[in-house]
Amino acid sequence: MKENSKKAGIHLLEKGKRGIFRVIFSRSGLILVLLAMQVLFLFSIFHWFEAFLPHIYGGVVIFTFFMVLYLLNSAMDPTAKITWLVVVMLLPVFGALLFLYTQKNIGHRALKKRYAELNTETAETLVQSPETAQALGQSDPGAAALARYVQRSGCYPVYDHTAVTYFPLGEDKFREMLIQLEQAKRFIFLEYFIVDEGEMWGKILEILARKAKEGVEVRMLYDGTCELSTLPHDYPRRLRSLGIQSKMFAPIKPFVSTHYNYRDHRKILVIDGETAFNGGINLAYEYINAYEKYGHWKDTAVMVKGEAARSFTRMFLHMWYLDEKAPDFDTFLNVPAKQQSANGFVMPYGDCPLDKDKVGEQVYMDMLNRAQKYVHIMTPYLILDGELENALKYAAERGVDVRIILPGVPDKYIPFALALTHYRSLLESGVKIYEYTPGFVHAKVFVCDDREAVVGTINLDYRSLYHHFECATYLWGTDCISQTEDDFEQTQGRCREVTLNLLPAEPLERRMQGFYCKSCRTVAVTSLGSGPLPMRSIIVSPIYNNRQHL
Repeated sequence: MKENSKKAGIHLLEKGKRGIFRVIFSRSGLILVLLAMQVLFLFSIFHWFEAFLPHIYGGVVIFTFFMVLYLLNSAMDPTAKITWLVVVMLLPVFGALLFLYTQKNIGHRALKKRYAELNTETAETLVQSPETAQALGQSDPGAAALARYVQRSGCYPVYDHTAVTYFPLGEDKFREMLIQLEQAKRFIFLEYFIVDEGEMWGKILEILARKAKEGVEVRMLYDGTCELSTLPHDYPRRLRSLGIQSKMFAPIKPFVSTHYNYRDHRKILVIDGETAFNGGINLAYEYINAYEKYGHWKDTAVMVKGEAARSFTRMFLHMWYLDEKAPDFDTFLNVPAKQQSANGFVMPYGDCPLDKDKVGEQVYMDMLNRAQKYVHIMTPYLILDGELENALKYAAERGVDVRIILPGVPDKYIPFALALTHYRSLLESGVKIYEYTPGFVHAKVFVCDDREAVVGTINLDYRSLYHHFECATYLWGTDCISQTEDDFEQTQGRCREVTLNLLPAEPLERRMQGFYCKSCRTVAVTSLGSGPLPMRSIIVSPIYNNRQHL
C-alpha cells in the first residue's frame, strides 16, 4: 500500500491501476465473465424448454390460461401486471420461469427481513414531537398530512429549530465539509454511492485518518458497484489500516441474483449526531468540477444542524448493521443536539426498495398535487412511470408553473435518449423543459410555491424511485428555500428551452434510440411493482447505473 500526502490529500491506490484496464485484469473482470457465463447457461435452459413447445402445446395453453388468471388477480402494480401478461402470453414457458425466478427474490429475502427488524428495533428511538407536528399542521395541513405519511412509512419525524444551509454547487459543499469534519469530536459516518480517489476524497480522507488517530470513531460505507469502476475490492482493508471502519454495500459476486438490483444510492455525512450533509454530491473529482468530464457539473446539497441530523444517523446505522447481529444504536442515537435558532420545519427521510412504500415518488407527487403557483425541478434523468408523468401533466394543466431542468450534456446516452421520449407529452400539457447547456445537471431538487422544497438523492427515474436505497431532506418554511428558488432561476438562465417546435430538430439518433429503449424498457424493465426487475436488469443494472467508466 502506498500513501502519498500531496495537496490532494491521502491516496491509497497506485497510479495506473484504475478504470477499464483495472477491471479487465482484476477480480471484477473475472466476476463479469462468470456472470456472463451464468446468464448464457440460464438462457440455454429456457431455450431448451421452448424447443418442447410443439409437443406439449395443449398443456402449454392450459398452463398459460392459469398463469393469466393468476396475474390478473395478483396484487402487483398494474404496469407490472400488464408487462408480465404480455411476456407470459408471448413466451409461455420462458415467461413463466422468468416470473417465478424474479418472484422468488433470490438473494434479498434475508436482507429484506433484516432491514425490517432494524426498522422495528429503532422505531421508538426517534419520536415525533406532538408540539412540532401540531405547529406544522396549523401552518400547512397538507404538509402535515405528508409528514404523517412519511412518519408511518419509515418512522422519520419532522423537526423544528433546525438550521439548514443550501449549497448550489459541489465546491460549496466540499469547502464546508472540510470545516465541519475538523470539528468532529465523537463520530463521523459517511455513506456514499460513488467514491473515487482524487482531490475531493484525498483531502477528506486525510482529515478522517487524523480524526481516527485522535479517537473519533470513523465509519465509511459505500456501494459495491464502486469496485467495477473506481475502487479495488480490498479498499475497505486499506481504509481500516488508517483506523477507519469500512464496508461495501452489496459487493458484486460471481452469482446471478436479483440482489444486485438494490443499490445504496444515498449520500450522507453525519458528524457527532448534530450535523449532517445530504444531496446529490458524491466523493469524486467531477462533483467539485476539478475535472470536467461532461462539461460543468451542476449539483446541490444541504447541511442540517440540530436534532434532525439524528434521522440521518439512524439511516446510516440501518445500512451499517444489515450484516451484524448485535447492533449498537443507543451510543449514537442518544446524543443530545443543540436547538438552533431557525425558522420552518425539516424532515429527513429515507426510501427503502424492500418495502411496498414508494416514499420518494409519493413525496414528489404530493407536492405536485398540492402546488398552487409553481413546482420547479432539477433532475439528471427523466424516466417516468405513468403515475408520476400524469402528476406532472395534471399540475401543469390546472395552471401550476411546472418547469424541469435537465442536462444538456449527458453522462449516459441511453437515459438522455429516454428522457426525450417524455418531452412531447409533457410539453403538450404545459410543462416547460430546459436543458443545461454548460454541462451536466446532477441535482435532485423540488421547490414549490416559495414554501417547501426537497433536496436529496432521488432522481426522476425508475431506478431511484423503485430499486435504490435513497434519502432526501424535506423543507417547509426554512430560510434557505428562497435561496433554492434563486439557484433554480439562475440555472435556468444558462439553459436552452425545449419547445414542441424544436423536437423535430433533435438528432435522429437520439430520437430513434429513445424510441427503441423505451419499447424495450416497457417489456423488460417495468415489472416494478412485482419485485425485482427481469433478467436484463439483474446483470446490467449495477453497471448501467454507475458512472460510464466501463
